[in-house]
Amino acid sequence: MNCQIDSLTNRLIKKMEYNTERSQMAIPEYGRNVQRMIEFAVSVKNRDERNRVARAIISVMGQLNPHLRDVTDFKHKLWDHLFIIADFKLDVDSPYPIPNAETFKTKPDRVNYPDNKIKYRHYGRILEKIIQKAIEFEEGDEKKVLTEMIANSMKKSYLMWNRDSVTDDVIFDQLKELSKGKLKLPADTKLVQASELPVVRQQQHSNNNKNKNRNRNNRHRNNRNRGGKKM
Repeated sequence: MNCQIDSLTNRLIKKMEYNTERSQMAIPEYGRNVQRMIEFAVSVKNRDERNRVARAIISVMGQLNPHLRDVTDFKHKLWDHLFIIADFKLDVDSPYPIPNAETFKTKPDRVNYPDNKIKYRHYGRILEKIIQKAIEFEEGDEKKVLTEMIANSMKKSYLMWNRDSVTDDVIFDQLKELSKGKLKLPADTKLVQASELPVVRQQQHSNNNKNKNRNRNNRHRNNRNRGGKKM
């Protein structure tokens, strides 16, 4: 009996197809079965029948990837994927221009990174551009209000990306530096308090919860230690 089981097991093992022995899938998201369907479609000799098989496969591919329905030219993308998986060997009548391998070998244009450096990364490039625009404003109440809004935004960004607190004087000095001395606020200007900023309140709430959990764990640990001592 054991010999028969061993013989059957060996035959099954020989028939097993490991992933390393299978052909590589061009688009794994569609799965091995879709790839086999497309391989079958390539082998169909009658063109009309081949067209019917291709349209049926497109329907299956659409059902397997419903998220693609929100993509522009949904059907066009499915047909492109069909030809890609077929390694461009499928000769059928497509409702869209039939791509070739060279179409997908073209490299995209190189995107150059900006070469100008940001003085303070936690403020970002957009804030620096806003400062440059504010410099162009004529002196008056509008420029003063805008400058104060920029300073408050700087303080919020500083506290968001730095754990340390910051005084208004530091913000004023950095604003003066970024604007090359062209944006200034009166020394008695009061910026928004750190406790009023949502990001700070959230951090404080998180820290308070951590402290409460730490204290609770310490009390439980101390109670266990006292209970485990022998009198």
